[in-house]
Formats: sequence, C-alpha cells, structure tokens
Amino acid sequence: MKEYVTHAIQDNYADDFSWCYGCGRLNEEGNHFRTGWEGDRTVTYSLPPEKYTAIPGFVYGGFLASFMDCHGTGSCALALHRKNGHEPGDGSVPPRFVTASLQITYSKPTPQGKVLKAIGNVTEIHPKKWKVAVEIYAEDELCASGEVVGVVMPATFTK
Repeated sequence: MKEYVTHAIQDNYADDFSWCYGCGRLNEEGNHFRTGWEGDRTVTYSLPPEKYTAIPGFVYGGFLASFMDCHGTGSCALALHRKNGHEPGDGSVPPRFVTASLQITYSKPTPQGKVLKAIGNVTEIHPKKWKVAVEIYAEDELCASGEVVGVVMPATFTK
C-alpha cells in the first residue's frame, strides 16, 4: 500500500493558515496530516504516535476524529481548488476550509502500530459549503466512517 501523499493540499496553504494541530505544516507539535488525490477520491495517511493510546494496543478515538476532520476539510479544499482549474503543487494558493460539522461512527477498535488511511468522496452542496463522506482504514479493516461538512473559511478568520 502507498503510504504517502506526494502533492498535498496542505503544502500550499498560506502561511497564516498553516497552524492547525492536525494538518498545519508550520505547527511543530502537530500531526501534519497531508491530503491528496488518488484517482477521484481523496486520501490521507497517518501512523498515530503512541501518545494517542485509548487502552494499550488501540488508538484513542479523539485522534480518529481529528484525522477525519482534517482529511475532510483538506478534501473540500482539493475539490474546490480542482474546480477552479488548479492542482496541488501548481504554484497557486488553494482555498481554506473550516469544519461546519463532523459526524463519526466507530465500527471497530483501531489498532496501534498500523498506518491509517482516510478515504474521502466529495459532494458539492453549495458554492461555500461542501460535504465529504470519509472512511478510515487500518490496513483492510474499516475502523471508522463519517461525514465532514466544510465551509470556505470566513473573512472573519483573517487579520
């Protein structure tokens, strides 16, 4: 299994908006989730550090929620960026999304020590609001699924 995204949307976010604990490339303590295209689906990979232990041998559910959240907003940014005629790495600055809602269902305990893969399918529902169905796998096992609704970052988030 490929476990790395070559051209991630987060690599091109403006510096002012690259501090998210989950996906911010400038947050030294963060998780640095990176979301890219795999065909017409979006993907993000992560090997959760042991500090995200629920009980020995299993990943804390809050980590999975954060993983899904950042994957979802990254997927929204990828989709709108592509709709605008751009791709990650083409030198253009992509739109930035924030989470309007996050719904997650845990289907089985997530084992530690395995690379997780989030897969997203994006549906546009409004020019400023996007919906992403997300599944998180540990190898071939579905561990969580859900939905992220992202909105284009409001102007009030800027200085």
